[in-house]
Amino acid sequence: MSPSWISRPRDIGDKSDVNVNSSPVSRSCLSRKSKRFWMLLCAGILLLIVAIGLAVGLGVGLTEGSGGGGTSPSPPLPSNNNTNATSGDFWRPTAGSSWQIVLQNPPTDTSLNVSVYDIDLFDNNASTISAFHTQNKRVICYFSAGSYEPNRPDSSQFTKPDFGKGLDGWPGELWLDTNSTNVRSIMSARLSLAASKGCDGVDPDNIDGYDNDSGLDLTESTAVDYLTFLAIEAHGYNMSIGLKNAGAIVNATVDFLQWEVNEQCVQYQECDLFRPFVAAGKPVFHIEYPSDAPAVPLSTKNSLCDAPSAQGFSTVIKEMSLNDWVEEC
Repeated sequence: MSPSWISRPRDIGDKSDVNVNSSPVSRSCLSRKSKRFWMLLCAGILLLIVAIGLAVGLGVGLTEGSGGGGTSPSPPLPSNNNTNATSGDFWRPTAGSSWQIVLQNPPTDTSLNVSVYDIDLFDNNASTISAFHTQNKRVICYFSAGSYEPNRPDSSQFTKPDFGKGLDGWPGELWLDTNSTNVRSIMSARLSLAASKGCDGVDPDNIDGYDNDSGLDLTESTAVDYLTFLAIEAHGYNMSIGLKNAGAIVNATVDFLQWEVNEQCVQYQECDLFRPFVAAGKPVFHIEYPSDAPAVPLSTKNSLCDAPSAQGFSTVIKEMSLNDWVEEC
């Protein structure tokens, strides 16, 4: 049982002020007149306190009502209507498109009956992507757009001012200042590389630094601005581009991005955040990582694949390593 049920021992400050040896006179030394004076004084002080309390309460209410502060959540960002981010002749997948994602290594099994493969930009060459195309499969090329990875071929091009804090759970990986001209120049080169390899679209990861302890001045607005920049660049190469997680900016980006890649929205009960993509006829490429993968019980598979909140999503069950193993829904 919690110790809070035990009565607190009385300390010296809690003891009675009455001295048992005091005489009746010493304990009742106030006259009726002085008693009335003190009673009136106490009443006046009490009324003053009440008046101050009402004034403060009214002031707080006026401040909150006028939008001058308070703790109410910020309103959602408006939809970005930058026409430069939506123009171009690029692939537009439809909601419900089947897919597979393999990032740990180049995929060894390319025969799955799916229409889309999401693979690593750097670890796969143009011939791998061409082979997918001969099977009438589209290819999304993954890269981290918001973090520094030490072992990428272009890692040396980042400079110290580009770096924020480390990513929790990813040793050596650092958040990037996506407002940096140098970072954007490197990402432009990555998009050019993706186009030269024949990628149909790109999957830019880690653009949600605003929602993490990045050590940088990143906000939802800067994330939308960065994605607008990436979309204009990608569409200029006739490539599609999607949103990775980042539920807070779905409504601000759904008009100019072509899909959503989401991880674990069933587990975290947040699938409704990503439904605007499906409502717009665009796919939500959805991944769940059950702890017992790859030996996933049928009951677990059914609960993930048939989750009402993810109906219409393109759901796959994967291991966290994102190797070739997949359980399709």
